[in-house]
Order: sequence, then structure tokens, then C-alpha cells
Amino acid sequence: MKKTVYRFGEKLRDIREKKGITLKTVAAKVAVSESLISQIERNKVSPSIDTLFSIAEALDVDLDYLFSDYQKKRKVSILKKEDRRKIETDGIVYHQLSVLPGAIEKNAIESFIMEISKGSQKGHDDYGHTGNEFGYILEGEGKLTYGKDEFFFKAGDSISFSSEIPHKVECLSNEPLKALWMVNPPKILFFKE
Repeated sequence: MKKTVYRFGEKLRDIREKKGITLKTVAAKVAVSESLISQIERNKVSPSIDTLFSIAEALDVDLDYLFSDYQKKRKVSILKKEDRRKIETDGIVYHQLSVLPGAIEKNAIESFIMEISKGSQKGHDDYGHTGNEFGYILEGEGKLTYGKDEFFFKAGDSISFSSEIPHKVECLSNEPLKALWMVNPPKILFFKE
């Protein structure tokens, strides 16, 4: 396997020069020598992660920009059943269905099977976030509280909504509410690679 060589120097120097910041200023903010900053900018040495984070902070640059040349662009992603992750938290079980891209993209869709046990809920009365959600109910019955409105659903129903309004999903049946759920942009970050 070919080793990837990460080279940030040109980008860092370009940003620093465009912002009119001197080597001395960056070195002082990062608490390293001007010589080290110069060597990093010329790709003579590779910075430690801590140093790279500090330089990015000193230059007010997003790390995603520095790594953008190295992000893998997958055209097809297959997640084998035996490789799926399962997360259990607060009466909810999430079964991973999709592998998220290395960096969260605005068009990424996260999908999972969600099982909510009786008396448990996903979200809460003041929980809203950017994006959209879609659910297809596989088993059980439930309720979506969406702002001040309530919507009831059962197996075979589907539901979609803007996630910006505070919302929560509750199980109303004795058996767990089981649903195929999709979120855009992704929110369950523990499925991130």
C-alpha cells in the first residue's frame, strides 16, 4: 500500500501571507520557533498534530481545508451486516446502516434502524437542529411531538419533517417502536468513520 505524504506547507504559507501575518507572529502564537514554522511551510518537516492544530488556530483556518486534498471520495459504500455498529443509549438502540464520509458533507444522508423501548424517546421538547429527517415505521406505534403539534403513527406509516422545529419521537406500544430512519445532515456522530 502506498504511503500518503501530507503536505500542508504551501497552504499554510499562502494563508499566512494573504492575511499579512509574519512568521514571527505565528511562531509566538504557537509557542515554537520561526525556523520551525518556516520549515513546515517549506514541507521540510511534518508538524505534530498539536502543532498543526495550533497553527491552524493562529491563522484562523479550518482544518477541513488543510485536509481537503486527502479526503477519499467514495462512489459506492457497502456496509456488511457483520460490520454494522450497534449503539444502545437511554432506551434507544441504533443499528448503523450507512457508512458516513470521512468529513461530514452537507448532502450526506445518515441511515439507521432505530428501536425505541416503551417509555423512551428520541429528542426532547427543546431539541431542534438544522436539516431534515425521514422515518419508515417497521414495527410498533409512536408519536412525534413537533413543536406544539402531535402526530401519531404505526407500522407501515412514513414520516418526514424539517428538523429545525423542536421534536421528539416516543414509543406508545408495548413492543419497541422500530423504524428505518434517515437524517440529513448526519447527527449520530458515533457512526462517523
